[in-house]
Amino acid sequence: MAKAHAGDSDPDALAVRIRVAGDPALAGVLLPPLRTGLGLLGSRRVSLWPYGAPVAPDRPEEAPWEPAAELLAALHRTPLHHLPYPLPPMRGPAKLARALHRLDAAHPPRAGVRASAGQDRPPGPAPSAGEGPGGRPGDPSGERPPGGGTSGRAAARIPGRPAGEVDPEAARMAWLVRAAAATLPGWARGEGPAPSGGALCHGDLHLGQLVRGPAGGWRLIDVDDLGLGTPAWDLARPAAWYAAGLLDTGTWLRFLDAYRAAGGPAAGPVGSDPWPELDLAARALTVQTAALALAKAARERRRLDDVERLMVEACARIASLPPDLEPKAPS
Repeated sequence: MAKAHAGDSDPDALAVRIRVAGDPALAGVLLPPLRTGLGLLGSRRVSLWPYGAPVAPDRPEEAPWEPAAELLAALHRTPLHHLPYPLPPMRGPAKLARALHRLDAAHPPRAGVRASAGQDRPPGPAPSAGEGPGGRPGDPSGERPPGGGTSGRAAARIPGRPAGEVDPEAARMAWLVRAAAATLPGWARGEGPAPSGGALCHGDLHLGQLVRGPAGGWRLIDVDDLGLGTPAWDLARPAAWYAAGLLDTGTWLRFLDAYRAAGGPAAGPVGSDPWPELDLAARALTVQTAALALAKAARERRRLDDVERLMVEACARIASLPPDLEPKAPS
């Protein structure tokens, strides 16, 4: 399999990431490339990989939640001093920043209006509360939990609205997403360096990032966002889905228990409350998912479906929280 990487990829950082994927220390965790060098096709860097069988999106009961958790725990425990240096930063915050830029392009902020933690309310009526889980078969983008279905009404195209005309409901929801983003510390939005330290992180974990390798067994793929960072970010998507009502309690606990049993460092010890460790990253992924949903719906000229609405409603709850304080520099 040949992968053409994004045209704006940092070639030096990407080269290190490919070398990490081929490091023997990660042979049982990451699918190794066929070669650790990068080719060039036009302006795009290209890497070569063995074929791996992906997760079946139409069989949610077979979703490998426990193997995913165990692979993450092994990745997070990897000794950093044995890996190629310098490790680039994990790109989770950069992906959130990109999602917010896409939201701004699709729904430009109104002149003179800034979403902030202290602003009373968005334009338009308040959002309704979520009514429970909803979804559709998981897709390879990773923005969907496996299982469930969407209503035709929620996914219908906007009737009779000319291209370019402002949709007040979408503008209100975009405000809520920006207000939720404003409660996060700047580093989580890609606006500054992340806290020092950390672990080797995948940076974009979802079930579409697992394949069965040629020798059998699940392996993680797609190292474009791999790097040094906060390991809780790799648990953020299932945590966000669980908090929003999109992932059932049993599946969440299977994933969490498997990660802890494998020695994963990002969710606290067995038996403890995981949310002090996971809350910030889960909120960041909620904002990212909602921002991308609004941008995609605007491009396709449709209303949000049920799953997308639940993520925006989760942003409304996040926006009501006090902002996270930036860490102070040592005196």
